Amino acid sequence: MNEIKAIEAAQMKSEPGNFKVGDTVKVHFKIIEGKNERVQIYEGLVIAMKNSRVGKTCTVRKNSYGVGVERVFPLYSPRIVKVEVVRPGKVRRAKLYYIREKIGKGAKIKELIIKKSAQAAKTPPAESAAGGAQG
Repeated sequence: MNEIKAIEAAQMKSEPGNFKVGDTVKVHFKIIEGKNERVQIYEGLVIAMKNSRVGKTCTVRKNSYGVGVERVFPLYSPRIVKVEVVRPGKVRRAKLYYIREKIGKGAKIKELIIKKSAQAAKTPPAESAAGGAQG
């Protein structure tokens, strides 16, 4: 058992990104075409995450020319360069398989609005409005 854990520890790398189900993400992964190697970007909605240590995967869905396309990415694969969160989503389910049947606006996910600290959210009062009225 210790040998299996040692092999898994060697294969694990840092988490490619901090994202969850419902987020719209860009997955940067390596494509090998003959001798050439390039990075391709796949942007879509994360509809499922499966957790099993090194075998952790995420399913990303996008619409390509009116056809729904899903792709499963193993997150600890050496081909995954990085995962960017484009838009955080607000969902109440762990698996969003119901999105497969939805079309158009029905397939939209609400955006999660992240609250910032109180100081960053407060803006100073506009001086031009206060100073201009008295002058």
